[in-house]
Amino acid sequence: MRNTIIKIRTHPIRFLLYFEWILLILVAVTEIVTLSFHPPLRSPIPMPPPRSPILNLFCLASLGAMGLWLPINEKWIDKIIYTGSEIGLILLAFLVGHIRMLPLMLIILVIRNCFLFKYQSRFLINGFAFILFLWREIERVQHLALRRPFVLPERLIYLVFSSTIVFSLVLIFLQLLVDAVLSERQSREKLAKANAQLRQYALRIEDIATLQERNRIARDIHDSLGHSLTVFNLHLEAVLRLWESEPAEAKELLREAKQLGSTALKEVRQSVATLRSDPLAGQSLEEAIASLTEDFHKSTGISPTYHLHLQQPIAAEVKIAAYRIVQEALTNIYKYAQATEVSIQIQLTTYLDLIIQDNGQGFNLEQNTTGFGLQGMRERTLALGGSFKIVTAPGAGCRIIAHLPVSSTQN
Repeated sequence: MRNTIIKIRTHPIRFLLYFEWILLILVAVTEIVTLSFHPPLRSPIPMPPPRSPILNLFCLASLGAMGLWLPINEKWIDKIIYTGSEIGLILLAFLVGHIRMLPLMLIILVIRNCFLFKYQSRFLINGFAFILFLWREIERVQHLALRRPFVLPERLIYLVFSSTIVFSLVLIFLQLLVDAVLSERQSREKLAKANAQLRQYALRIEDIATLQERNRIARDIHDSLGHSLTVFNLHLEAVLRLWESEPAEAKELLREAKQLGSTALKEVRQSVATLRSDPLAGQSLEEAIASLTEDFHKSTGISPTYHLHLQQPIAAEVKIAAYRIVQEALTNIYKYAQATEVSIQIQLTTYLDLIIQDNGQGFNLEQNTTGFGLQGMRERTLALGGSFKIVTAPGAGCRIIAHLPVSSTQN
């Protein structure tokens, strides 16, 4: 059997544990005081039944010790045995020890009952506490009527009725209090679990996104850099074969190999720039786009025209997305479009509008929707809640249109 020890720091409602201890101490003090009090042997006034303070102290100590172990997560039978033991101690103190402050012990029983049982199962314990309290009040009033016969019966009835109402209200208040605090604690636990799951999901999504980005870069390196280095190696082998017999042709091959080496070096730099956490490196979007167009001009001889109209600063995530979309679009144009003209338009209205257009050979959109470049641009746009569109056809060039929301505009 797995025990659930309730410690001070882990008690579901810590102040109620302290409250139990205070109640038990109050009852114990009253019992200790009566140890030194001896009523006169001969008294014309009827005396209450003989009390047993030692027995009552034993019951209080046992009840307090049981509060350190609550079978919250145990089987149903364990909870019944535990509650039955508490009821037995209370009945022993009431019937044999004739304990005075019985309502305080009943309050402790009701508090612990809230932890062990659900709503419907609590009625039996609450009903037992109410009946035992009513029994005790009736006995107290009967004894008071014998000792003070001049007291009006209506007053005695009013005394029983008022004390019973107060005790009932205390039981209801305790039920509502414990239920509210337990409900709030369960909500916090569920919220903590939900936050932990969200963190796990975020880490998984981040890992997936990182893996996809690595796969895209690996494919780019394989397709572009691998091809360039392969041709570069073939040129060098041809130069070695023709160096003595055909020096002029070998010299021309060396020039081509040098150009291939420069191209491969540029592609490596682009891949490294793609891996950087801050691709803009502290630049404004205008400066970063200008740098992209300058690099594109050096690689292709084509000088893109671009128009930027940004009247206010935009959020960092929007700037990075816009930069990556333009970068990927220029990379695709360089690799596949065979274009002679490229234009870039970026304008800030209610959205950040991006339009990248070329006059290249275009492509069939239905057959080219799964490429890493197009997919990456679309995912970046949709991740910010924007829209992405490609207008192209074979021989008709290509137009990439992205609308990025700027509701998170930063000053």
